[in-house]
Amino acid sequence: MTGFEPLPADLPAPADDGAAAHLPGRRLPAMALPGTDGKHVELDRLPGPRAVLYLYPMTGRPGVALPDGWGAIPGARGCTSQACDFRDHHGALLAAGAGAVYGLSSQSTADQCEAVERLHLPFVLLSDVGLLLATALDLPTFSAGGRRLFRRITLVVSQGRVEHVFYPVHPPDAHAGEVLSWFCSTATPSSGAGTSRIVDFPQPRSSPW
Repeated sequence: MTGFEPLPADLPAPADDGAAAHLPGRRLPAMALPGTDGKHVELDRLPGPRAVLYLYPMTGRPGVALPDGWGAIPGARGCTSQACDFRDHHGALLAAGAGAVYGLSSQSTADQCEAVERLHLPFVLLSDVGLLLATALDLPTFSAGGRRLFRRITLVVSQGRVEHVFYPVHPPDAHAGEVLSWFCSTATPSSGAGTSRIVDFPQPRSSPW
């Protein structure tokens, strides 16, 4: 199995284990992560009044084997399809009030740059190799192939705080449309404080992982 085929109708669905119930209203940490555009993005200053931050386990890469049993893990398979779905809905999300869309995983920036180029993604992917955001916000994770990975979850961030959470996410290849529907049906908050800022750093911040 390469993992790049259309997702099957019987894709294992993740259960709502309550692991994201604490997130609405939480402030994102003052943390800067490297992106595929060569810049670092400050998570507590994402473009507003709303930004979409979708977290995913890992995007498969042609010629590189996925962890054993990947397709049987609920919520694991479908990262490529999800990225393409956000790509196809990107313009509509911006028109509906999203200041930006970001994808985030624990993969290296090099792996994510390959995905951006191959899939023609119009948005930045962020790399959190040490899962520092998972620690800061107590986000749900799982292990596969000897690695700890983010569970699939999407945060709508407004003025540095989590306004809305999508969890669990299923199916991943239809999720961007779900997010767009929420944007279209929910009043946009006032843009007040929370000016966005993207900065360059001479060196990536160190990680304890």
